[in-house]
Amino acid sequence: MDALLASYFPILVFMAIAIGLAAAMITASYLLARQRPDPEKLSPYECGFEPFEDARGLFDVRFYLVAILFIIFDLEVAFLFPWAISLGTVGVFGFWSMMLFLAVLTVGFIYEWKKGALEWE
Repeated sequence: MDALLASYFPILVFMAIAIGLAAAMITASYLLARQRPDPEKLSPYECGFEPFEDARGLFDVRFYLVAILFIIFDLEVAFLFPWAISLGTVGVFGFWSMMLFLAVLTVGFIYEWKKGALEWE
């Protein structure tokens, strides 16, 4: 049991150093920097102009569609890299299962395209 705990000691030291450095930097910034907040510094920043509505307002559905499309194709790439590396070991079944996966994603992409989810008007 002691050997198991001893193997985690370097991680504990690393975390202690990281937390100590972060605390030291925040403290040094607070002590050494000029603290002169004004209304312009404290105001929320939104793309270079003053916020004009409440932050809890409704968004257009297109924002969510683009976010979902991004997640879908980001996950596709995340699955493609390990598959491409292990392509020699997964064999023909692994190849065709990935082709089926890509076909399903392609059909979904074409559907979104035809429905106009990628149009921004």
